[in-house]
Amino acid sequence: MAEISDSDLRDLTVAEEMEIEYAEHALVKKCMENKGFSYWVGPVASADARRAGRYVNDDVAWAKKYGYGRPFDEAAEKDRREHPNVRYPNALPRKDRIRYNTALNGDYDDVLRVDLPVGGTIETPREGCWAEARNRLYGNLESWFEAKKTVTGLSPLYVPDILADERLKKGLTAWSACMKDAGFPFSSPDDLREKRIARTGKMTSGEARAYEVELAVAEAECAVKSSLGRTARSLEREHLSVLLKKFRKENTAYQRMRLIALSHARDLRNR
Repeated sequence: MAEISDSDLRDLTVAEEMEIEYAEHALVKKCMENKGFSYWVGPVASADARRAGRYVNDDVAWAKKYGYGRPFDEAAEKDRREHPNVRYPNALPRKDRIRYNTALNGDYDDVLRVDLPVGGTIETPREGCWAEARNRLYGNLESWFEAKKTVTGLSPLYVPDILADERLKKGLTAWSACMKDAGFPFSSPDDLREKRIARTGKMTSGEARAYEVELAVAEAECAVKSSLGRTARSLEREHLSVLLKKFRKENTAYQRMRLIALSHARDLRNR
């Protein structure tokens, strides 16, 4: 594999992230089979599923098709109950189930610890098939874990600044007025989300999906008209870029190791 220079560094596409995740599962499968257990590749979230949960959605076509992503939530819940990687270990005798979990996830008495930018620490086991797979893909599990948790844990440091930014407040005012005109009087996407969850909790799945699609389409159309979606993304890039300069070492390592993992994933796929 060619060395990755600083000029090569970049963020991955969603499709590339999915390639790495499939490779992780494939390596875990091989590792678990070597330890005498069965394991199935997946599930890996689709590109469309990864678009759910944004601060505000301004993709009208996505909203018409998925609402707020309920189909993905329901599919994920089904996987949590019925996927072979759930049913198989649950059917094992207790002693073998413990061995399975240790083989897969490692021993939580032997962990790596990372101090988070917002304070506190997070841990991950040093051993186990997930750790082994990530160590192989990224080159160094400890460095990868530190870089990832630092770079992906920055949002609490910049989100308050975005919410206080007058440009966002202006967009929110226009978005809220548009939503009111559409028959949905919400002050912000956060207000909408909180009240939507409370309301749909009393509905059947079909009723909730129909309501959410109608609401999501209105939100997306108003986010386009008010430019709230574009403004929020622009502000996130602006504020995040400032923090990434502070954590330049970790971000450089994060980007480099993700590109290394992508190369390894493609090598594994082509074997």
